[in-house]
Amino acid sequence: MTGEFAAIAAIRSRLPGPTTPGEVWIGDDAAVLPVPTNGRLLLASDSVVAGVHADLGLTGLDDLGWKAMAACISDIAAMGGEPDYAVVAVAGPAGTDLGLLYEGIAAASTEYRCPVVGGDLANAPRLVVTVTVTGSSRGEPVLRSGAHPGDLIWVTGLLGAAAAGLRLYRDGRRGPDPLLAAHARPRAEIAAGRAARTCGATAMIDVSDGLAADLGHVAEASGVGLRLDAVPVAPGATRSEALSGGEDYALVFCAPPSAPVAACFAGLGQPILLGRCTADPGERTIAGEPFPASGWEHRW
Repeated sequence: MTGEFAAIAAIRSRLPGPTTPGEVWIGDDAAVLPVPTNGRLLLASDSVVAGVHADLGLTGLDDLGWKAMAACISDIAAMGGEPDYAVVAVAGPAGTDLGLLYEGIAAASTEYRCPVVGGDLANAPRLVVTVTVTGSSRGEPVLRSGAHPGDLIWVTGLLGAAAAGLRLYRDGRRGPDPLLAAHARPRAEIAAGRAARTCGATAMIDVSDGLAADLGHVAEASGVGLRLDAVPVAPGATRSEALSGGEDYALVFCAPPSAPVAACFAGLGQPILLGRCTADPGERTIAGEPFPASGWEHRW
C-alpha cells in the first residue's frame, strides 16, 4: 500500500460490510446507522499510543490493534452496556504495517460483535490508534456516582495479571503464558457488566489505571469511603501489581447487600467480594491500612 486511498480500500476488504438495508459503513463521509429505539445510547472513545500503552519491541501491531478496541469496548461494559459499532482513526509513520494492525482490530471486532464502520488515516511521527464505540443499555446505565454507604464492593476477576505480563515481557519471557496474554490481549467483560447492571449495581468502573486509582474515582464520584478486606491477586502477580498495575479491565462494582449477585452471575465467573462502602468519604483502607497512592495517570 503506497497511498491513503489504497490503504482504505485494503482495510475495507478486511472488514465485513453492512447487512441491514439503509446502513452505510466504510467508504462514505460518515457512517449511516440505526438509532436505538429503547434504552440509552452510550458513546466512548479511547486512544492507544505506541510507546505509552504498548511497547512494540515486546508485543505486535496486531496486539496494539486488539488492545485499542478492547479498552474502548471495556468502557461500554463498565456502564452495563453492549457495544454496537466502532470508528477507528489511525495516525502513524509511513510504512506502518496497517494489515497487521487491522488483524488485531478485526479480531476484537469479531470477538465482541462490534463492527468497524468507519475511521480515518493520517501520517504522524508516532503511531496512535483512537477508537470510538457506540453502545446501548437496555436499562439505566451504571455510573460511577451511585454508590451508597453500606453497599458491598465486588470485582469480577483476579488482578495484576496484565502488569505481571509486562514485567515478564521485559524479562525476556515469550511463548504461551496467561500473564503475557493478559498484557498483550486484555479482555472486555461485557457479560459481567450486563450481569452487574441486572443485579442492581449502584456504581461500576473498569480497572484500567489500577484498582486503587479506579476505586478512588468511584469513591470521589459517589461521596463514599472504601473499606476493603483484601485484594485478589492473580497467580504470578504481586500485590503491588494488583493494586496499581492497571489494564486488567476487570469490572469493580458496588451493590446493596440484598442484591442477588450470585444469581445474576450464574453461568459466569462469580465475582469476588472486596469490602464495602462507608459513610466517611475520607476512609480508604485495605485490611485497616491506607490505600497506596498509586495507579496510572497521564501528565499534561
